Amino acid sequence: MAWLFLVIGLALLTVGATWLTNGSVAVAKRLRISEYLIGMTIVAVGTSLPELTVSTASTIAGNADVAIGNVVGSNIFNVFLILGVCSLFAPVLFTRNNVRYDAPICIAVSLMMAAMLWNGSLSRVEGVVMLALYVAVLIFSYRLSRKEFVADAAEESELSDEAPFVWWRSLGMIVFGLGGLIYGATLTLDSATEIARSLGVSESVIAITILAGGTSLPELAAGVAAMLKGHTALALGNVLGSCIANILLILGVCSSIMPLQMNDVTMVDIAVMVASAIAVLLSALVVGHRRITRGEGLVYLVAYAVYIWYLVK
Repeated sequence: MAWLFLVIGLALLTVGATWLTNGSVAVAKRLRISEYLIGMTIVAVGTSLPELTVSTASTIAGNADVAIGNVVGSNIFNVFLILGVCSLFAPVLFTRNNVRYDAPICIAVSLMMAAMLWNGSLSRVEGVVMLALYVAVLIFSYRLSRKEFVADAAEESELSDEAPFVWWRSLGMIVFGLGGLIYGATLTLDSATEIARSLGVSESVIAITILAGGTSLPELAAGVAAMLKGHTALALGNVLGSCIANILLILGVCSSIMPLQMNDVTMVDIAVMVASAIAVLLSALVVGHRRITRGEGLVYLVAYAVYIWYLVK
């Protein structure tokens, strides 16, 4: 029954995140918010809400290693598996802003998280600092997006003809999406903890693998859908934005509620997360010349498989 509830919980998380994201994007387009800002805020935060709900619930329940492990595992999953899978459909292209700002910011916040966790814990003060930095990133992204508003507005007008906007439908998707996320997070946390105890596996390993992969399904679905529609930059921006939100927003909220301890999450796991962020920038600057090729995507997938083997061996 625990496995059944785990599947149901992950399904609710995925459906809830999808509904919330779709409803929020529709409202944002109606309010004429640029696509860049939508991707950096609503889409990235929307697809990161499963991680936020699971991590917050685990923190309140006293399982801090689940909260930290879920964020670390989700970021590794986002880069190595999601970008690896997306690149199999078509090369993932980098925009100038991805190279100049998004990837370096992702690396910077990953290194900051590693430095804060060097002593094995995150304090409430550090959580508040993370939240303040996230607000600063959003303000910076908003100002940057204003330069791209004209181009985004042209695409927005084209997309707005695909379906009429209905306020009650979009708001209903947001409300029911939140409900699915909250209930799905409870089912997922309880069942995953029960499975971890019955198998004798540490809860941090479950968090880094099953929970991280399950709560990252919205990013995977959004990335694949974007690639199939030819929006490669959107797929990359969603992944980078989600990685940044996972660290600054999720860990900021959780550690503000209660100081977090690493417990079974090791600095090796943190180092792999930092390496995944650096790998994205190296792909843009050195290897693929502003793109992640299919060959690089296969390397990403192999790297993720090796990491999972390291965890379970």
